[in-house]
Amino acid sequence: MNSFYIFFEKLTDSVFPALRHRNFRLFWFGQMISLIGTWMQNIGQDWLVLKLTNSAFLLGVVSALQFLPMLFLSLFAGVVIDRFPKRKILIFTQTSLMMTALALATLTALNAINYWEILVLATIVGFINTIDNPARQSFIIDLVGKEDLMNAISLNSSIFNAARIIGPGIAGVLIGLLGYALCFYLNALSFIAVITGLILIDVKISKTKTMLKKEEVISDIKEGLLYIKNTPIIFSTILMMAVLSTFAINFNVLVPVFAKNILNQNSTGYGFLMSSMGVGALIGALILASLSKKGAKPFYLILGGCGLCVFQILIGFQSYYWLTTILLALSGFSMITFSASANTTVQLNSSNRFRGRVMSVYSLVFGGVTPIGAIYAGSLAEKVGAHMTFIISGIIGISYILYVVLFKYKKSFSSNIAEDD
Repeated sequence: MNSFYIFFEKLTDSVFPALRHRNFRLFWFGQMISLIGTWMQNIGQDWLVLKLTNSAFLLGVVSALQFLPMLFLSLFAGVVIDRFPKRKILIFTQTSLMMTALALATLTALNAINYWEILVLATIVGFINTIDNPARQSFIIDLVGKEDLMNAISLNSSIFNAARIIGPGIAGVLIGLLGYALCFYLNALSFIAVITGLILIDVKISKTKTMLKKEEVISDIKEGLLYIKNTPIIFSTILMMAVLSTFAINFNVLVPVFAKNILNQNSTGYGFLMSSMGVGALIGALILASLSKKGAKPFYLILGGCGLCVFQILIGFQSYYWLTTILLALSGFSMITFSASANTTVQLNSSNRFRGRVMSVYSLVFGGVTPIGAIYAGSLAEKVGAHMTFIISGIIGISYILYVVLFKYKKSFSSNIAEDD
């Protein structure tokens, strides 16, 4: 046992220093369990919608409604996060998400689930995630500090993508054997882990304001947007994330359609396709974690974005199942390299005073534009097919990255890391 602890200490000191922090360990292990359940529900819900509707467009509508509240309310969420304790916010949001999973599971188990009910529940989840996502992102620095932030973000990405491997694979098998409801019930159960971790976390609470006036909200939003606009490295990174999120990160819409209509796969084949993407993303997250002591490099951001677009283009030019799994794994590797680098770059260059508002805008362009991207991808896939949509999306994304590299790179990525307030 002593040798295990010695090995663990050496590992955390050299490769995963974020795990030295007790609060982060509680948060990390809780999320590890919860995210597996989340991915099981995502896969089950996507396949259930296709079963009920057989429409790529209607699947895109579900994805759109799940992120639509974020599109309109993220800026207000940032003000709330900057003024209230993040731990209490997260306990509330995670508990609420557990309740929606229970509702979906029960309706499905009773064979009373309809397409419109999935739309309603997806919209409720969207409202909750509008606060939950930026609160979780900006909470990490409170757990580890700036020195270990990139390592913590990479480790957080690693469990997200480990769950992307495990969850879809389990869901694909369970759907075929026992139906959809069990996936949704297991997701509801998994939230207990992260809620327990949040209750046990001990962080200093510096927020004292408990009332928000309309004038203060508008003023805080304007102040946060002006801060982003006047910080080139944050502004350029957020813009790049907005373009790729809209056009190049629509896998939840395109992969099930590609699997069903082009690769002729069932739910199990689809689950393993999404798992392969998770394998690549997990490898990318662990490599980034091991490189975190070198800091956030613009090179990782650009390389990850280019790889994401190129591999999507290649997916569109072929129709072989195992080649698709390899290309999705490479897409996952590139996507996590891009997104984790973008997240770290934005947070390290944000002042503590503005971090909640900055991360709410980051969440807006990372997830809030998903309704636009989902409708775009679903509509285009209906007209020209999933394979052509992959190709067109990849071309749009890589064109914008080349524009940034050629005309914006030096000016935008020469900023220094923000000092603490």
